[in-house]
Amino acid sequence: MRFSGKTVVVTGAASGIGAESARLFAREGAVVFASDIDSDGGAKLTAEADGDVRFVHCDVTDPASIKVLMDHAANESGGIDVAFNNAAAGGARPTIDEIEPEEWDWTMDLVLRSVAFGIRYAVPHMKGRKGASIVNVSSVAAVGPGYSPTAYAVAKAGVLHLTKCAAADLAQHDIRVNAVQPGFINTNIFTESIEVPEEMKMAAKGMIAQMSSNAQPVKRGGQPGDIAEAVAYLASDAASFVTGTSLIVDGGITLGPRHSWDPDEATLFEGLEKMEAEAKAAAEKSAAAAT
Repeated sequence: MRFSGKTVVVTGAASGIGAESARLFAREGAVVFASDIDSDGGAKLTAEADGDVRFVHCDVTDPASIKVLMDHAANESGGIDVAFNNAAAGGARPTIDEIEPEEWDWTMDLVLRSVAFGIRYAVPHMKGRKGASIVNVSSVAAVGPGYSPTAYAVAKAGVLHLTKCAAADLAQHDIRVNAVQPGFINTNIFTESIEVPEEMKMAAKGMIAQMSSNAQPVKRGGQPGDIAEAVAYLASDAASFVTGTSLIVDGGITLGPRHSWDPDEATLFEGLEKMEAEAKAAAEKSAAAAT
């Protein structure tokens, strides 16, 4: 098993990508310290997981809480081999011309600062551990607008650059740092903050999954397991030559405009070729009439 004898810390582990990743690490032999603010979800995860999963309550918007989590994991197991900084939410939804300072700061604290201090407080317990690895969750939203609210996109772009800087900083300690960039994954990240009944949230998740499957070359919605497998690869010895980079797992949604991968979608060049053919036909008709 890839993570036998390893200690893994996962933030945002009560649902979605975090929960699926915690389950995978545990199945592969790791002792997993799964953290979240959702204690009920954490208890459900530990009860159902196939392996050693231990829940620790942690609010990643509070750096002191992150430090307690990392210290606890290390004290119980002797150190930390893998830190998976996954916790986040969709953040504030207003556009840049309407967002308030406190909304901006809350999103940055939740999505970006939490990753910085997840790294900061894990590293003292990772030094000297063979194969130590940190994986951070960024997003396709980091590559351009249109995938998420603005504040979230900016924070996730920050996670990408933080990943590179941390990889450089921590190379001297033989700690690898990488990121994964999910596309639209069937989780509750953007529906959790909507104040509607639970059944409507489920309907919204289904709608997002359907929209994304129609907007990308891979014709199905992304699942938490798709990201968990990518995270496990980056955290494993199979990726021992990989650091300071990111792995996009998005069903191809960032490949380009729809006409670049959908044969039924007209391209700009097809339009130009049609105009050229029409002009050529008109010229030939005119020449024929002149004779």
